[in-house]
Amino acid sequence: MTAVYRGRFAPSPTGPLHAGSLVAALASWLDARANGGQWLVRIEDVDGPRCPPGTGEFILGQLAALGLQPDEPPVWQSRRSHLYQGALDRLIASGHAYGCACTRAEIAAAAGPRPKHGELVYPGTCHHGTNGRPVRAWRFRVEGHVDWQDRRLGAQSQDLDAQVGDFVLKRADGLWAYQLAVVVDDAEQGITDVVRGEDLADNTPRQIALQRALGVATPRYLHTPLVLAADGHKLSKQNGAAALDLSDPPAQLQAAAARLGLALEAQPRTAAEALAAALQPWRAKFSASS
Repeated sequence: MTAVYRGRFAPSPTGPLHAGSLVAALASWLDARANGGQWLVRIEDVDGPRCPPGTGEFILGQLAALGLQPDEPPVWQSRRSHLYQGALDRLIASGHAYGCACTRAEIAAAAGPRPKHGELVYPGTCHHGTNGRPVRAWRFRVEGHVDWQDRRLGAQSQDLDAQVGDFVLKRADGLWAYQLAVVVDDAEQGITDVVRGEDLADNTPRQIALQRALGVATPRYLHTPLVLAADGHKLSKQNGAAALDLSDPPAQLQAAAARLGLALEAQPRTAAEALAAALQPWRAKFSASS
C-alpha cells in the first residue's frame, strides 16, 4: 500500500439498512480494518425528495448498534452542493460538460433499446449545442472505452459511447446526479478503496471517466456479491426488503459474513466478537495488494 487506506460506506437514506446493505457496510469495514486503514460513512442524500426525514440518522444508529463506528464524523451530500458546482464549472470550462435541452420524452423517442443497466443511451442531440433552446440539464461528454480492474470481478471494460452516452451531471430539476457527487466526494475525502455491491459495478467506468476529466485519483474497486430476495432479484428497499432486526446484532453480522463467503470459527456473543472473527477470513479471501 503506497498511501494510507481510506474506505467508505455510502448508503442512500431512502429507507433503513436491510440485509443487503449490511453486507456492503460490513465488507467496506472489514477491508479498511484488514488493511490498517480508516473507515468513513457518507450519507448520500443528494436526491432529497427520495430521502424521508430522519432516515440518515436512523441508519447511523443502526451502524452504531452493529459496532460499525466511522473514524470521522459522517458526511452528508445535501450539505456539499458548493463542491459539486465547483466541479461542474471546471468540467464546463474544460469542454467536458455541456448544456442539454432535451426532455425525457424526446430522449426516449430518439434513443435505442435500454442496455443492461436500464438507462437509455443518450442519442447526443445537444452534443454540439441546443439550437437556441434553454438548457435543462448538464451532461458529461463521453469518449471511447474505459478499462479497469476489479479486485473480485477481474478485468472489466465498457464502451461509454455505445452503452451509456453522454450522461447527466446536474438534472433538470436542479438536483445533482449521483455520478458527479460520488466522484467529487471520494476525491475530497481521499478515498483510496471503494468496496460496494456488484450492482454498482456498471457505474464504475462513468466515475473513472469523470475522475480523469477532473484530474483526481482513481480508487481501487471491489464489488461484492449481491444479496438476492426470494424471487431472485436484488434485495433492495424498492422491492420491500425488511429493515434489519437489531435484537441480535452478532447474528446479523454473522449472516452478513456468510453472504460474503466468510466462515466464522465460533458463534460470536457480541458484535465486537463477530467483527473481529470476520477479519482473518476477509484477509484470506480479499487482498488489497492487487
